[in-house]
Amino acid sequence: MDRILVFGMTENPGGVESFIVNYYRNIDRKKIQFDFLCNSHEAVAYEDELIKLGGRTFHITARSKDRATYKKELENVFRNHASEWSVIWVNVCSLANIDYLKVAKKYGIKKRIIHSHNSQNMDGKLRVLLHKWNKRSIGKYATDFWACSEDAAHWFYSDELMKRAVVIHNAIDVERMKFDEEKRKAIREQYHIENKYVIGNIGRLHFQKNQAFAIDVFNEYHKKNSDSVLVLVGQGEDEGKLKNQVNNLGLRDFVIFAGVQKDIQGWLSAFDLFLFPSKFEGLSVVAMEAQANGVPIYGSKGVIPAEVVVNDNFITLELNIGVTKWAEIMLSRLNKRTPYNIARCKLINRGFEIKLAAQELNALLLQG
Repeated sequence: MDRILVFGMTENPGGVESFIVNYYRNIDRKKIQFDFLCNSHEAVAYEDELIKLGGRTFHITARSKDRATYKKELENVFRNHASEWSVIWVNVCSLANIDYLKVAKKYGIKKRIIHSHNSQNMDGKLRVLLHKWNKRSIGKYATDFWACSEDAAHWFYSDELMKRAVVIHNAIDVERMKFDEEKRKAIREQYHIENKYVIGNIGRLHFQKNQAFAIDVFNEYHKKNSDSVLVLVGQGEDEGKLKNQVNNLGLRDFVIFAGVQKDIQGWLSAFDLFLFPSKFEGLSVVAMEAQANGVPIYGSKGVIPAEVVVNDNFITLELNIGVTKWAEIMLSRLNKRTPYNIARCKLINRGFEIKLAAQELNALLLQG
């Protein structure tokens, strides 16, 4: 059995974390086992499940918190365990830190995968500079070059490396996200929104996900449909700013900050419409989950990769047409759910069903 060291799990159950755990649940664990390198001493998302499935977690200090301790702990992990791993698989949203690959090469791990999960910079100027610098040398340290979409590959790799880039679908357990009437009813009763038109967003509260724009769209929508509410599922650094925005618009009674939630199927089922105006995306896991659920989606045109759009009720609009136009179009259309059998067939045909995708990943991970 091959053991593979995986980097990419954090404390936040976001898109990358969901992607990794979706595949881990479905790979052939008689042939492959995952271990997880975590840059936090706190428990990461899904940690109990990762261990139950046979994985081990190795926690180190984050580089941003204490560089010296981080380097020491990182070296110790590889010094003591590198001989146990045939592969390292690094899942990241930028190339600002490629130390994991450098140390893996130093300690003789032959297959070293870098996997791009975004198409633009999510953070500050320093990380942009580090990303551009490391983009020049990533070919020295990685042996395999993966990405969640063509856009994400271009963000990470030179034209030369693009010839070797492999797109790995952000596949999901389609059946696990199927619309559930009982969960819909329970959540709507819990939050006293049984008779409301529920517009939802799921994601890190961060400028990339553009919840500020979603709130402004909802503000215009709510003027025409006072029975509507907005639900924001997730947490992040923009939470305080977004709550201030809601208060300033007089929407406190109509916007719910639900925090981090584990039952994504339930929340998608509770929504009547999924609002997804991201400023940039790699290939969103939650967008695929929402389509499996069948909920109508409004997303950013020219931002959401074309391969993400599977269902006919996934409408893309340009951000620059403004919030009033978004609200008008949302109000003017008959926003119906896609039936599960139709959504399932489309997702399978496009390669987004996890059971089939996991078989392909098995082969790629074991490929010499």
